[in-house]
Amino acid sequence: MASRGSQTAAPIYLFLCLILGGSAQGMFANMVLQLLGLGLVAWAVIAPKTSAPSRAERQLLALILLALALVALQLVPLPPSIWPHLGGRERFAVGYLLLGVPVPWLPISLAPYDSLATLLAVIPPLALLFTVLRIGARPLWLIAALLAGLVSGILVGVLQVSSIGPAGSPWYFYPETNVGVATGFFANADHMATLLVISIPFLGALLGSVRTARAGLPHYSGVIAVVAAVAAVVALGIVLNGSLAGYGLALPVALMSILLALRPRSRARIWVAIGTVALIACGIAALVLMPIGDNLMRDHESRSVAPRREILATSAAAGRAFMPLGSGLGTFPRVYALYEDHDRLDPTTSVNHAHDDYIELALETGVPGVLLMALFLLWWAGTAMRTWMVTDSGPFARAAVIASAAILVHSLVDFPLRTAAIGSAFAMCIALLVRWRPSATRAPAEQSELRPARHVVIG
Repeated sequence: MASRGSQTAAPIYLFLCLILGGSAQGMFANMVLQLLGLGLVAWAVIAPKTSAPSRAERQLLALILLALALVALQLVPLPPSIWPHLGGRERFAVGYLLLGVPVPWLPISLAPYDSLATLLAVIPPLALLFTVLRIGARPLWLIAALLAGLVSGILVGVLQVSSIGPAGSPWYFYPETNVGVATGFFANADHMATLLVISIPFLGALLGSVRTARAGLPHYSGVIAVVAAVAAVVALGIVLNGSLAGYGLALPVALMSILLALRPRSRARIWVAIGTVALIACGIAALVLMPIGDNLMRDHESRSVAPRREILATSAAAGRAFMPLGSGLGTFPRVYALYEDHDRLDPTTSVNHAHDDYIELALETGVPGVLLMALFLLWWAGTAMRTWMVTDSGPFARAAVIASAAILVHSLVDFPLRTAAIGSAFAMCIALLVRWRPSATRAPAEQSELRPARHVVIG
């Protein structure tokens, strides 16, 4: 079993990701997270095995290796007899001919350096995942780190909205951001909203754990008071954040989180589940139909407001042109610029993402990427269903189901996983799914973080 000191590595790293990894604009901060992440990955590789990996872990590792192999293949140069015929590359080949230059050996990715940069951005979530699975971490410590980063961000958000002057607020940490609302340590208010929303299930899980263990927990009422206080702070953060995505996801997620605190045989669970499904359907419809502005700035919407369907239509057209292998990871901004309506261009704005991560990844990775996404979603759905249906899976694993589902749904209309902060939070959820679910090989100490106390332990 991992030592108590080593089990603090993942929670500390998660907290750093939440504080430093709120935007790709923070290049130095992200570089620090990536370097630390590489160290954690190396530690996880050489760490002794504490138990055999479960089937879900092996399947997840296979999917990760396939994804890395796909990006590696996109960087392999191909001969000029093949490259121009891969889809979407004819205009580039014609450009070489017009210049009188023969078409050279070129990789599938139109921008290999952008692909490498995007691949480096995956290090923090992978590092956290491997650290939890190989080195270990207590679920309660991970949740404490998540809530600590969240509350810190809300406090910064309060300072942001209360100190806006003619020169702006010094509490906004990025030059391109949503001024006027609480973004916390993020540049994009919608990404802060994602963090606010995914914290709600873990508050419900804490209540569920305390309810189960209250027979031997002398401070039961105190824990409930702390959870209620944090929930009030989260509600304040959602109001100050003002994100439509936050409002659309918070209510159904909160209803699902109530299930974690209710008794397993309570009749109220059925009505809560029905209401949640209806709210999720309405929320998705509202998010899909609402307009969006440029890549980040809500305050620029008066200058350039592009309907979501227009961006998605342009992205889909570009994706079809670059099938079957895609344009390369991280190449969306360059490819989108080729297919957007040039008669309506605004030089002060740009579209850096499709605001639908599935469409964007399909454009960049083609049919292989679509198949990998489908395999991952099938893996996630199967693992989530087994976690939710088995009675002794525990509230923390079930909370991870709700939180990860919220992130996947939000990715239909945004790109939260492209930040180190939300990517690492999602990795934490995946680790909770595969690590803390019923298993014959699980250590008894991992069955419950808040198990009833029968005696006083000093040390």
